[in-house]
Amino acid sequence: MKNYITILLISTLIVFSSLFATAQDDNAYQFQIVKQLATTPVKDQQRTGTCWSYATTSFLESEIIRMGKPEVVLSPMFFVRHAYANKAERYVRFHGANNFGQGGQAHDVLAVIAEYGALPESAYAGNSYGESMHVHSELATILSSILDAVVKNPNRKLSTAWQLAYNNVLDAYFGPTPNQFTANGKNYTPNSFAEELGLDLDSYIELTSYNHQPFYQPIVLEVPDNWAHKPYYNIPIDELINIMNNAIENGYTVCWDGDTSEKGFAYRKGLAVLPQVKVTEMSDSEQAKWAEIPEDELTSKIYEFNTIVPEVKVTQELRQQTFDNYTTTDDHLMHITGISKDQNGNTYYLTKNSWGSSDHIFDGYLHMSEQYVRMKTIAIMVHKDALPNDIAKKLGVKR
Repeated sequence: MKNYITILLISTLIVFSSLFATAQDDNAYQFQIVKQLATTPVKDQQRTGTCWSYATTSFLESEIIRMGKPEVVLSPMFFVRHAYANKAERYVRFHGANNFGQGGQAHDVLAVIAEYGALPESAYAGNSYGESMHVHSELATILSSILDAVVKNPNRKLSTAWQLAYNNVLDAYFGPTPNQFTANGKNYTPNSFAEELGLDLDSYIELTSYNHQPFYQPIVLEVPDNWAHKPYYNIPIDELINIMNNAIENGYTVCWDGDTSEKGFAYRKGLAVLPQVKVTEMSDSEQAKWAEIPEDELTSKIYEFNTIVPEVKVTQELRQQTFDNYTTTDDHLMHITGISKDQNGNTYYLTKNSWGSSDHIFDGYLHMSEQYVRMKTIAIMVHKDALPNDIAKKLGVKR
């Protein structure tokens, strides 16, 4: 299995290198991988809003590899199925005044592991509704309808049957979760399988960076998909970037939660950048470069990304502004597995997505620029040992 991982990494680097070497324009984006950590093959969440489970399972799979254990591909839908049950209980307890939907956060996966265990993909596909792919729109609508009927409380007292009815719907769509299964010639329960993975769930922490709340303290991150109201350590953005760099440099990957709604998130080009766009915001040399192009055409040309574009210089205050005015929202979770540089020496984060690998320039990966990450990161999850010592001390994180 370790040989397979090595071959996968080498072949991936060869593919990336050959793609960049064929660039026809010296000014077009060309990347060199500086650091890439071992991970599992790219998955496809298909027509579901379950990126949080796919990103976090990928992150945990890399953690398992980092610990020297055999590679395993976890079942994202096992976590989705149980998270739906947990969301429903909280939604009803809040009388409908809590978020309910397909979205979630990285900690939702850890919560399911702690309570229900885990399954490999081979033991639980989570698709029992006659579709060739995961499609959750019908399911989500039915679940919401059930819960809305419950919280309306037409009998003026909740029955003892609603949870059974709700879970029967989950089993109809996902399939019942097995109490026992066989993998690699051994018999397991979900809990015994999770125990054998060797993950210390208390070693994973989530961090964010917004100055409307105090730094160096746990805060409840106010995004709808944090339906469980879990706390995140709040730190300045420079230190958050420092943590990410330190993590990758020392062999730890990063589970990333952020905004992908920007035009600069050009997934089919394998790129996420934060263009300045407006001529007035460019340097004199950049203004001269684009001077003959009307601004409406300039915007269009910049977003073709046929040349490296100047980016916004992101500050803590600008981050806060975009969070406050809803131009940075909690859209998508992905898995950062490395660092790359363009030909000008700018830093990017090699990021594994969950939208499949076919028909994609980098086989399901993209390069997110440092400025994009500075602006559009909502939160990250890392192993606490990935924190630099000074930051761990500020946060009071014991290791």
